[in-house]
Amino acid sequence: MQIIVVDKRLSRARTVTLSPRMFAAAVSGLTVAVLLSVVGLYAVTFRVAAAFEIPYIRDLASSLMRNEIERNEQFMRDNVNAMARRLGEMQAQLMRLDALGERVAKLAGIRPEEFNFRDLPGRGGMESKDARPLSMEELGGQVERVARGVESRADYLDVVESELLSAQVRTALLPQNTPVTEGFVGSGFGSRLDPFSGQMSMHAGLDFAAPVGTPIMAAAGGVVSAAEYNPAYGNMVVIDHGNGLQTLYAHASKLEVRPGEIVRKGQQVARVGSTGRSTGSHLHFEVHVNGVPQNPARFLGRQSGDSPLAALNPRRR
Repeated sequence: MQIIVVDKRLSRARTVTLSPRMFAAAVSGLTVAVLLSVVGLYAVTFRVAAAFEIPYIRDLASSLMRNEIERNEQFMRDNVNAMARRLGEMQAQLMRLDALGERVAKLAGIRPEEFNFRDLPGRGGMESKDARPLSMEELGGQVERVARGVESRADYLDVVESELLSAQVRTALLPQNTPVTEGFVGSGFGSRLDPFSGQMSMHAGLDFAAPVGTPIMAAAGGVVSAAEYNPAYGNMVVIDHGNGLQTLYAHASKLEVRPGEIVRKGQQVARVGSTGRSTGSHLHFEVHVNGVPQNPARFLGRQSGDSPLAALNPRRR
């Protein structure tokens, strides 16, 4: 850029050449000078107004200060309202967490009086010398961190509750209930003398001697996979408990269920009899895992110690 200066005092016109950089520096300097002038004038004006109590300037300053105070108060109210809403959400989450914690405690076998979720744990320690009040931003950050912690713990307890419920379901599907409520064990699991041939043979279950008509109950919940007559087992019921686990109830006088029927633990499925290859009234009970016969005493022996069948468990002998 070129600037031509003409004056009668000059013998000839002079030309001043400005580069873009010089021009930008000049504009910036002028802008800074103007801003400094405005700020200085503003400060001097209000200082003079305060010193000489000029009414108009004093009122203007008061108005500006009121506006600033109102903006600050509105900012505080907005922040307090936002934190109040967040606090309400956290209170709702804590109520859910308390209820969830109590359910998980019950599933885990913890008595309510052993662990109270509503009482705060004791806290203490030495007073810090560098303690200071929290700023609004710091308080908001603390609230957010606590809220995230509550959410993560609720998710964790949800997972724990699901696992405990799954464990309860798996336990409910184990054949731990005695299939008859009366009678005694006439023959155990393993090798024995066959009552018909007199030869050593494998006995794949337990024989419960009981009167004809004695109710036979499902040892665990499951689905009836067979309810039919078999030449060796007579009238028999087979219940599938999932995961390759099945129970078999044989020599019944009467069947009370049909294939495909869902039964619960302790539900009556048949009545004791002496059908099939049998020498007298009894229930032949088998437990199969992936098609392989298992000793039913290992399952039935897990029940309460006052049960006469608890002595069948080899681990208690």
